[in-house]
Amino acid sequence: MNRIIIGCDHGGFIRKSEIIKHLESRGFQVTDVGTYTQQSCDYPEIAKQVCGRIQGGEFELGILVCGTGIGMSIAANKHNGIRAACCSDTFSARMTRMHNNANVLCLGERTVGMGLALDIVDAFIENSFEGERHQRRVSMIHEIEKENSST
Repeated sequence: MNRIIIGCDHGGFIRKSEIIKHLESRGFQVTDVGTYTQQSCDYPEIAKQVCGRIQGGEFELGILVCGTGIGMSIAANKHNGIRAACCSDTFSARMTRMHNNANVLCLGERTVGMGLALDIVDAFIENSFEGERHQRRVSMIHEIEKENSST
């Protein structure tokens, strides 16, 4: 897995740009779906682009950045099969991959400093799902998605 998809709204533009540089320096192929300026835009549209391409199997992992990471997380988690986690520390980023099989990391540019943001990204991408006892719980989440998609 050396490919990752990333997007942001205007509130996450600066942080996204630095994350892309960081990932590329680590050998990742990064697909940037915008936004490409600090002009106001709607974060649900960006989340939809990232999540749709993960749902389609083109990417395994994505990163979304907005002012707090919360809006992106809410929008991303409306997509079936997406397990987005808004993280502001490395422990949570590591554990959400290992225990929740999270496939989208959400970050806040206004809430997490640059150095910490890059450490969080590293913790997220360097870990993988442990499965076993955690699979039962992730499967339960999937069942909730299926139940709610039919209503």
